[in-house]
Amino acid sequence: MSGIGVEAWLNLEGTPFAVLPRFVTSLAIGLLLGVERERKQHPLAGIRTFPLAAMLGTMLTMLGQMTATPALVAVGLAGVIALGFLPEGHQEAEVQEPRTTTLVSLMLAYGLGALVWYNQSELAIATAILATALLYLKPELTGIARKLERRDLLSLLQFATLTFIILPILPNRAMGPYLALNPHKIWLMVVLIVGVSLTGYLAVRLLGGRASGPWLGLLGGMVSSTATSLVYAREARSNPGSLSFATSVILLANIVLFLRLIVLAAILVPEALGAMAMVMLPALGLGLITVFLRFRHDQNQDGHPELTLSNPTELKLALGFALIFAVVVLCSAWLHDLYGSRGIYAVALISGVNDVDPITLTVLNLFGEHRLDIHQVIISVVLAVFANNLFKFGLIASLGGRTLAWRCLPTFILSGAGMLGGLLLLGTGVA
Repeated sequence: MSGIGVEAWLNLEGTPFAVLPRFVTSLAIGLLLGVERERKQHPLAGIRTFPLAAMLGTMLTMLGQMTATPALVAVGLAGVIALGFLPEGHQEAEVQEPRTTTLVSLMLAYGLGALVWYNQSELAIATAILATALLYLKPELTGIARKLERRDLLSLLQFATLTFIILPILPNRAMGPYLALNPHKIWLMVVLIVGVSLTGYLAVRLLGGRASGPWLGLLGGMVSSTATSLVYAREARSNPGSLSFATSVILLANIVLFLRLIVLAAILVPEALGAMAMVMLPALGLGLITVFLRFRHDQNQDGHPELTLSNPTELKLALGFALIFAVVVLCSAWLHDLYGSRGIYAVALISGVNDVDPITLTVLNLFGEHRLDIHQVIISVVLAVFANNLFKFGLIASLGGRTLAWRCLPTFILSGAGMLGGLLLLGTGVA
């Protein structure tokens, strides 16, 4: 039985109205689409026609199943399509919505009604919501399309080629020295760099300048704070007017790392959530305070400079980062081979330079298997974060310049101090 359809809470099994909840679900789906179309005052179909079409889809599907005549569904669909060829009659001057959009929406309502009969209410409702949003957001979507230029579309096509054509055909297996190189994962980093750059470009174009900074930082931090730092450190150096914007994006992206670690602990090993939160929340809090103060200072100082990003087809930058990533992976494997099993802390320091997530997942799983205690888990994660932050700060300083580095330094220092303070509160020690 469906989990979110009307039949989930209106159980009429054993009564003559056992299938009524499905028709009510279809009615609701039709109303959702119909209300949006009624706003356009389109003469073809509105708030009454859409629910009727959805329920017609449910009814004909039911009859087709009962009489072993599936062609009834096709006949009903043909009837719905035929509505599009009826004379328009009187149409208000302000109605500018094309008939094709309403007709396709009506066909969709009919199809979703048929889907409901096959116990797919969740899929039908979700599709109706997405379709209604697509119809409602026409002005915004049209504005986006009109703002994009030819070179922007070429960038999107190039990104799609990198992601959906090249990436899937690369071997997803370890190879090379120490079996440390995985072409699929390395190219995934290339895709990530281009994706972050495209996201920033579109956000700035659509939202405008500094307004998109916090959102870019949050999004970039959840995906890869290293990639975000690289992209916007480069932008800060090439476009000095974007310094404040780049600073806010980089700092927020790096602060989100602490929140991500808490979420990982909550998902993988809830027993470790309390300890992880005790260490990471002070770092998160102090980091947010410094970002807030920096943002206020920039507001008062530079008068919100407008950021103009160049076309973000940074393939050379992305490939360069992929090369750096591969070198770091190789060095990590080599040093790990030298140290062997002399300690999880050495592994955390080495792997943390590249990425905090692998060592975090490893030690959390070991804790879940009772092979590490919580103190060892937290110390390992803290060491990895320190190594990762040191690497990222070096990246920011080398690519973004001294000014950007000085602006970012207080947040890195205070967030690190917050972690150490949380570590002391937890009662752990590095020794």
